[in-house]
Amino acid sequence: MPTALVILAAGKGTRMRSDLPKVLHEIAGAPLLAHAMRAGAALEPERMVVVAGHGACQVEAAARDWDDRASIAIQAEQQGTAHAVAQARPALEGFSGDAIVLYGDTPFIRPETLERMAEARKSADIVVLGFRTADPGRYGRLVTEGDTLERIVEFKDATEAERAIDLCNSGVVAADAETLFSLIEAVGNDNASGEYYLTDIVGLARARGLSARHVECDESETMGINSRAELAVAEAAFQARARAELLELGVTMTAPETVYLSHDTVIGRDAMIEPHVVFGPGVTVETGATIRAFSHLEGCHVGRGSVVGPYARLRPGAELAEDVRIGNFVEVKNALIGEGAKANHLTYLGDADVGAGANIGAGTVTCNYDGVMKHRTVIGEGAFIGSDTMLVAPVTVGAGALTGSGSVITRDVPADALAIARPEQVNREGVVRKMMDMLQARKARGKTRG
Repeated sequence: MPTALVILAAGKGTRMRSDLPKVLHEIAGAPLLAHAMRAGAALEPERMVVVAGHGACQVEAAARDWDDRASIAIQAEQQGTAHAVAQARPALEGFSGDAIVLYGDTPFIRPETLERMAEARKSADIVVLGFRTADPGRYGRLVTEGDTLERIVEFKDATEAERAIDLCNSGVVAADAETLFSLIEAVGNDNASGEYYLTDIVGLARARGLSARHVECDESETMGINSRAELAVAEAAFQARARAELLELGVTMTAPETVYLSHDTVIGRDAMIEPHVVFGPGVTVETGATIRAFSHLEGCHVGRGSVVGPYARLRPGAELAEDVRIGNFVEVKNALIGEGAKANHLTYLGDADVGAGANIGAGTVTCNYDGVMKHRTVIGEGAFIGSDTMLVAPVTVGAGALTGSGSVITRDVPADALAIARPEQVNREGVVRKMMDMLQARKARGKTRG
């Protein structure tokens, strides 16, 4: 059965105290909206409609950045969830299949849960995702008889007996698209909030003789984000789950609670992650690599057996081959580091190609920017770059070549050549004492005049 996703993302999120639309606040380096889109993508949807309102242009740009197939519907006035879903109808014109309603501020729905809902749709006209909690609070309640879901009642409109029910509504709904929109047309707003509730479609469906049932998930999957405090709780929940998954996969973390992962971090088995490491988006660490303490990685690849850090920074485009050594206070950006190459101390390698087995001395800098353009540095296999060498790009140091410490290299160095580019040292005997005597006398005259 073809599937369409309708993701509700129109809310301003007043409690976030932000100019940024609520669904664009991030967990693990990705917007809340992207988490919902990724979960739904497991169903291989034929169409995806994001219903935007506040900050619609920003929401649209973010949605298409994560999936360029996404179309945008606008909910200009916030009149409830049924009204929001109704705005997606023109975007689904001609679509024949199931529609699943998700929420852009509920990032933790698991793909497996959505797959169970899709399976349940084979035996019911309407499927609602529910969960049980010890503290139902102000959630809507699912009223059931046996396996049949009779209706959903909002907390504001519930009786005391209905409020005692611990089976709660997540808001996620699956139904045939034509049926869904037909039911929404019949939804009214005669309720405590004066809004058009999507939840009313269950009662309307039952009145029409249609079947309805629910699928249960863990409460943690239904966590909605409405404030900065809830965002922080959600970030902590994501990190705890992601760390546990990596440990289960065979990654060693000596202090996992101090390691921060991104939504797409990939780490191979037998890798070692020391304390206080931060992974930004787009990082892959191969098996057997070691990331030492207080390092920051983003948009990079670390090959098998490589060691990074401590206090290293790998920026987007950093590609480390096997058995590379990137040491303390070394920064690598948009650079390819060949097998067995070493940069152990206090170095910047940006826009560079470093050959296998090359040794980069402490204080080396690839001077890649001329104020307008970036230029590339090429260092050949087995080259030895002396400490405090400035490589002014574009420049090539040939295989097996050596640069003298303190050199400023502005021209290509042939293979196996020694390049020394620094002024000859001059020693002027006695100059320092004379200079200091002169400065002290000048200082004394200044005090006398004062």
